[in-house]
Amino acid sequence: MHDARVTGDGARIRWVELPGAVAATGTSGAAGDREVAEDPGSRSDRVYLHGLGASSGPYFAASATHPLLAGGRSLLVDLLGFGISDRPTDFGYTLEEHADAVARAMEAAGAHGADVIGHSMGGAVAVLLAARHPRLVGRLVLVDANLDPVAPAPGRPGSSGIAAYTEEEFLAGGLAETRERVGPLWWATMRLAGPEALYRSAVNLARGTTPTMRELLLDLRIPRTFLRPSADGPLSGEAALVERGVRVVAVPDCGHNIMLDNPEAFARETAAALAP
Repeated sequence: MHDARVTGDGARIRWVELPGAVAATGTSGAAGDREVAEDPGSRSDRVYLHGLGASSGPYFAASATHPLLAGGRSLLVDLLGFGISDRPTDFGYTLEEHADAVARAMEAAGAHGADVIGHSMGGAVAVLLAARHPRLVGRLVLVDANLDPVAPAPGRPGSSGIAAYTEEEFLAGGLAETRERVGPLWWATMRLAGPEALYRSAVNLARGTTPTMRELLLDLRIPRTFLRPSADGPLSGEAALVERGVRVVAVPDCGHNIMLDNPEAFARETAAALAP
């Protein structure tokens, strides 16, 4: 486990670092072609960022070690307030602050020009990271990421439901109600989050940014791929994204957690997005 101080008060982001040994055996592709892990010296560092209430280890470890993605160095980063990272109560947890904290961790790790793979809220943070710290990000893979603000929606399990509470309401009883809504899989990592971190991150994710995450993504001049569940149908504004060079890929047989629901397709499409 590695860590870096990312705030003036000494709060630390932590990550699991995989050296990326090349797998000895491969898997068979659809046409019987042998697919093997790439030479670890042939690729950039990869940084994985989880979604709201999640943790990068449980969500990305299997994918990062898949033969198609292993090789080189992978950093499975837990955002400040989540997973194994510190949970300061005096941090704002805006998307911009999350991105700047990740940037400090990447600087400490010497990860420059990295491939950044971000799921859900982690994708929104990745977009801000690329826009605010372009030296650190070489390519983006967004996994069903948030691109637009959403209105608070009482009773919903995600950011819109949490954002319907005041912070006082959430800390008093809203967290327990959220536990019942999200189910055991999500709660397994959500329970590790600082309550203030979870609430403020959800509110700021629902509120979005100015310019919006979508507008920032459109203006980036790096390779960008967006993975979405095929069952959800086209993204809002998908044609405009494609027109501006964003590769949008519909992944079959999955829901929002693409890397968990269809790990083979996730690895294949992510590897294609990050091919030299």
